[in-house]
Amino acid sequence: MDESGNLRIGELSRRVGVSPELLRAWERRYGLLQPTRSPGGFRLYSDADVERIRAMQQRLEGGLSAAEAAQAVLLGSGGGEVAAPDLSESRAGLLDALERYDEAAANSLFDRLLATFGTDTVLVEVVLPVLRSLGEGWVEGRITIAQEHFASSVLRGRLLGIARGWGRGTGPAAVLACPPGEQHDLPLLLFGIVLREAGWRIAFLGADSPIASIESAAASVPASAVVLTAVTPERLNAVEPELTALVSRTRVAIGGAGAEPALVERMGAVLLHGDPVAGATRFARDFDT
Repeated sequence: MDESGNLRIGELSRRVGVSPELLRAWERRYGLLQPTRSPGGFRLYSDADVERIRAMQQRLEGGLSAAEAAQAVLLGSGGGEVAAPDLSESRAGLLDALERYDEAAANSLFDRLLATFGTDTVLVEVVLPVLRSLGEGWVEGRITIAQEHFASSVLRGRLLGIARGWGRGTGPAAVLACPPGEQHDLPLLLFGIVLREAGWRIAFLGADSPIASIESAAASVPASAVVLTAVTPERLNAVEPELTALVSRTRVAIGGAGAEPALVERMGAVLLHGDPVAGATRFARDFDT
């Protein structure tokens, strides 16, 4: 990497797509940029500054605050190296923090993961296994309803942070919703985050959405597809006629444990296979085929 300073702030701004005002704020507040001075006194920025800005943007997109993102970038570029978190230990640590109602510990661990790994890695290697463990623990009686609600609240907040701005862009749009009575929208959040990474725009309605509202949103966006998830088939069975009518007017994909193949086929919808991450990856790949 060429460490020599050779870019004025205007050229730096054009190269990275960040306004000069924001670049100056990052330099002033966090020391993210390390310019040299030209003989005439102008600040000159290097390729290393470009890389730090791009790393900052990636971490912001991953859900970190500006201060957290800048700290992670500076640590990663030699300002006090820290060991990368172990994924297995991170899963156990996050589950333990959630079971103890320790929001601060859970968020701190989540911050370290997002600062070190890509979003997909964090979702697949940590969030999905933790959600499975919580579900199994609740079924087996090891996890109380209070613990499950607390964990869902913390994880939902972090996932919504990662999802920030997922409605912007120029790609195809999808409306994501749970059918009436379905309260478990965390799998749908995971699906939407991965679909956003594939270039889609997301309109997220979330839990307990009337079919008429889903159809109205799809028409207003307008959406190329509607994606529904349900934990139990009863939620889908209860609105089968409405969903069948919706499928006749727009493309609908259905996933989750409640998406029984026979039911989805009868409606004429697309069945989403696997976990939310795999399902979103496959859906984005196969959409136009």
